[in-house]
Amino acid sequence: MMSLAIDSVGGLWMWGNVPPQDSGTEPPVSFTGIPIPFPIPEFHDRTVLKVACGDEHVVALVGPCGIHKDNNYDDSVLYSWGNNHRGQLGLGDRERRAIPQIVETFNQDSGLTVYDIACGAHHTALLTYRKETPEGPSICWTFGFGENGQLGHGSTKSSSIPEPVSELPEHSYLVSVDCGLFHTSVVSSEGYVWSWGMERGLGLCPDVNFTEVEAGDDSVPRKISGGSKFRDPVQVSCGAAHTVLVANGGYKLWSWGRGRNGVLGSGDVSDHYVPTLVFWPNELKSEKEEVPDAEKSASTEEMKRLESKLMVMERYASILHGSIFGKPFNEEEDIPYSLRVSGYFDMGKEWGEMLESADKSQLMRLQAFYVDMIGRVKDKVLQRRIQEIMKDCLQSSAPRH
Repeated sequence: MMSLAIDSVGGLWMWGNVPPQDSGTEPPVSFTGIPIPFPIPEFHDRTVLKVACGDEHVVALVGPCGIHKDNNYDDSVLYSWGNNHRGQLGLGDRERRAIPQIVETFNQDSGLTVYDIACGAHHTALLTYRKETPEGPSICWTFGFGENGQLGHGSTKSSSIPEPVSELPEHSYLVSVDCGLFHTSVVSSEGYVWSWGMERGLGLCPDVNFTEVEAGDDSVPRKISGGSKFRDPVQVSCGAAHTVLVANGGYKLWSWGRGRNGVLGSGDVSDHYVPTLVFWPNELKSEKEEVPDAEKSASTEEMKRLESKLMVMERYASILHGSIFGKPFNEEEDIPYSLRVSGYFDMGKEWGEMLESADKSQLMRLQAFYVDMIGRVKDKVLQRRIQEIMKDCLQSSAPRH
């Protein structure tokens, strides 16, 4: 309901449905619609490093004047303001704030450095590390509205003070955090993604029709796709009810969640319960790759055709693999060893080894998938047989001349 921007010298600007510029808390005052950007005066001598906004609240990470945005965040301070009826400002109460307030949990004496921030509709999430160990491990903190489990504290209680998400691994460095309306996601430097909140952390709306996974909210982090790793993760980002991961150093996109209006970029409008490769245009090139001239050679054209074909096949393999195994296709883990080494693939042997190594949940998923597929095949065979019988009956009953 509002927009914010950080300018080139670290100033913060805001416009839209912004917090009322007064200091009172009672009676509640509705937010004010301001159609042009205006600066936030409280930060005129500081450098705003990051900012995030929810439905009606704002969180900003602010450093000293003159600090470059690419520097570390050790001297930064976390501020919050706006609506606070769910405790989403992290100030220990539920009174709204018209002007930015320091979140004392992360003050200069806490020993913690905040380096990433995100807002859901009525909750807030952020990442910290100890000042003496900037390379990690990280801690994810959440506060605010918790009815759908989006705080990850193991309950549906709301909280007005920041609390750590204790079920995340203790020794991981978390690269990025983001929030949907009612879900939260993080990605680690190792390439693992965890989500929690509405509908198993997928962020789907309550009326979604699950067919492959059990419905319900998750109040603790759930590792996406059963622990699949994504190579060189860069950032996780959430829409209202879907999630996108930038991986492979920025050259691959994965998406999952509600697919309405085609927001997942997977070529359809279906919901996806596991990460699916986004069908990114094949014009995406590495910076080191030379851009072809207007007059392309025949070999260059053939290379482009093969790249496009390979991309389609990779997406097809990803969708098929996700449907069967419930996790995205990973070429480093999921291509059988014999096929990688010799080019020979023993289907029976590889299938047997896969079944031998599968756990109970994986076996149940495989069973459900193949029971459904066999049922569909039987239905289609029966349908074709009925059509043939009807055709024979019509031909035998037709008048002969």
